[in-house]
Amino acid sequence: MPKKRKIKLALLDMYDNAPNEGMRCLREYATQLNGSVEWKEFNVRAKDEMPGEDYDIFLSSGGPGSPFDGDGKAWEKKYFDLLDHIWSHNQNDPDRKKYMFAICHSFQMLSRHFALGNICTRRSTAFGVFPVHKTENAKHDNYFRGLPDPYFVVDSRDWQLIEPDLEHMHELGANILAIEKKREHVPLPRAVMAIRLSPEICMTQFHPEADAQGMLRHFAKPEKRSIIIGHHGEWKIEDMIRSLSDPDKIPLTHKEILPTFLRTSVHALEESEK
Repeated sequence: MPKKRKIKLALLDMYDNAPNEGMRCLREYATQLNGSVEWKEFNVRAKDEMPGEDYDIFLSSGGPGSPFDGDGKAWEKKYFDLLDHIWSHNQNDPDRKKYMFAICHSFQMLSRHFALGNICTRRSTAFGVFPVHKTENAKHDNYFRGLPDPYFVVDSRDWQLIEPDLEHMHELGANILAIEKKREHVPLPRAVMAIRLSPEICMTQFHPEADAQGMLRHFAKPEKRSIIIGHHGEWKIEDMIRSLSDPDKIPLTHKEILPTFLRTSVHALEESEK
């Protein structure tokens, strides 16, 4: 009997060498996988690193700056070529698919590349722990159905996807899974917060990998703490610490979405070898 090949997981670092907790969280998810999975990091924006076509699963991180920062740069072309390869492979190879989860900055990059709607700046920075609301599709989606409605997420961004092109999304087979919290006093469109682009590709504008350990360490940095207090007030930090310690808020999101994605993807790839 031929030996089963290892499942290969690529961690796509989109932080452009900026300090972050996101990659630590993604590494922790990767190290918890079974022995049939080998993984490697790729510093996409800072070093033009990109995985080869033999990789099976891709976790693409958040990151700083505009989703248009890479326009005309080599790394962006490589990244978009990778997206096209994953999409084309899944359309043409019915047996062994490729799986991807895109977070925050990567969500914005995929939204651009697949022309999902209006990618624009927010009127003000979104930073904190917020409720997001599930769509009807999310209530039946494997990665999200175990979460309440609303569920709580860590949100940190200056950009957003609004005015989704629903006709084009329907053509792609994409579904919106979450939208921004209700803001009765703000007459602005609510941003799209999660999309199932295809059965194999999922993306969130928020940070499902965020954990209490990383966020509390983030708040402990004097420069970060002073920025948060200056923009939002002391209450913002206190409110976030309460949400981080509540097992039904951020800890639940952390242990539900990405672990389910990885578990489901690995299982499907293992089954394809039988």
